[in-house]
Amino acid sequence: MPERVEPDDRAPRQFDLVIIGGGSGNSIINREFSHLSIALIDDGAHFGGTCLNAGCIPTKMFVHVADVAADAADGSRLGLHSLPPRVEWESIRDRVFTRTDGLSEAGFRNRDVKIPNVTVFRESFGFESRHVLVSASGERIRGERIVIAAGSRPRPLVAAYEPGPGIHDSDSIMRIDELPTSLVIIGGGAVAVEFAHIFSALGVEVTQVIRGQRLLSSMDVDVSARFTEFAATQWRLLTGTTVESIERGDRLSLQLDKGDTLEAESVLVALGRIPNTDTLALEAAGFDLHADGRLAVDDRQRALVGGRPAAGIYGLGDVSSEWQLKHVANHQARIVQNNLLHPDDQVGGGDPGPVPAAIFSRPQVAHFGLTEVEAPNAVVVTRDYSSTAYGWALEDTTSFCKLVVDSGSGLILGAHIIGPEASILIQPLVLAASRGLSIRGLARSMYWPHPAASEVVENALLDAEKELAQERVSTQE
Repeated sequence: MPERVEPDDRAPRQFDLVIIGGGSGNSIINREFSHLSIALIDDGAHFGGTCLNAGCIPTKMFVHVADVAADAADGSRLGLHSLPPRVEWESIRDRVFTRTDGLSEAGFRNRDVKIPNVTVFRESFGFESRHVLVSASGERIRGERIVIAAGSRPRPLVAAYEPGPGIHDSDSIMRIDELPTSLVIIGGGAVAVEFAHIFSALGVEVTQVIRGQRLLSSMDVDVSARFTEFAATQWRLLTGTTVESIERGDRLSLQLDKGDTLEAESVLVALGRIPNTDTLALEAAGFDLHADGRLAVDDRQRALVGGRPAAGIYGLGDVSSEWQLKHVANHQARIVQNNLLHPDDQVGGGDPGPVPAAIFSRPQVAHFGLTEVEAPNAVVVTRDYSSTAYGWALEDTTSFCKLVVDSGSGLILGAHIIGPEASILIQPLVLAASRGLSIRGLARSMYWPHPAASEVVENALLDAEKELAQERVSTQE
């Protein structure tokens, strides 16, 4: 599709490079770009992207407080009795946002004031044509090279309700002035269960409403079932239920599909996130989109138009990736950075291996690769934390490590851990899978600190090795 030629009296402001998004896209800019005029667009309430301001970092800072409170409440099982902690929500909240807002403000000053070749635009833009963008205020800019890293936003609730006080998404819930006495969380994914842990541990009466029968339903079936079972002991869980409407009164009244009514002081809608391609008018500008709205890119992160790379235009992060994860966006940003600086020597994705993900609820969940259901011919082993000395110390009856291993090569096809420090314990398994290491001899090729939690991974590897040996004997017989 040929580009529209704009009349001279409406000529847009020219830039060598336009970056849309202040998160991972912003990280592309370094000294090697000092010879270019750069427009950096960030229309978020706080500069710096979702992870810094409303995602990974602040939520995990809240989770740590919740973990401390939950551990204190759980101490009686271990013979430790104490008074319930006094929750000072304002102090908890301000500790988090004093840090992140400070980083946001410093990042903005760095780009807007200290770097002369960068111009920061703090408003929304959309594509007028392939290389021209126009803002809500009428500002028009053009970039020969453009990086689309506009991220995603919380998915809205499809129900009859009037937005307003008390009804939150993940962006707003952390900045509330006071803890509600009761909170309904709609959704059963990672964001939903992290906030359920945070608020229930801080003394809020939490009710979680999900359409299906299990929380984290996209995870390994055993992990999902175990997490659901444990979560139901920590907060109220309503399964097989949808919210049809929310009415306002002295409290919020949620009308459920089964005819019941649920009342609460506040509601959190946590139904996942959607890419911001529609706010940029990418489809109207001719860019290819996936069925779920993501911008289509090739292995060099080049945006596609009619199935072919658009010259000088790249996409990265949530706006284009199926993995809504900061570590994936950062990797893609490094690819784009290289390809902008070296257009005649571009590199592909350089896939470093399977993508790990972690959920910081109670208990933690970490995973990568195939599940048992997705690999029916693989060797599958499960090792409980309770079989290790560290598990004895925890009095743990919930946690386990599951490995899915190729029966021929011994390569790890998937790993799924539910339990304390799962986000850390998954890493040696990620390393093995990324380096293409067979599990045969792997556990005994290194020392494992005793009695650390990592012994559950060691024992799972040994179990898998035994299973492979037995399977080989059976095959030979």
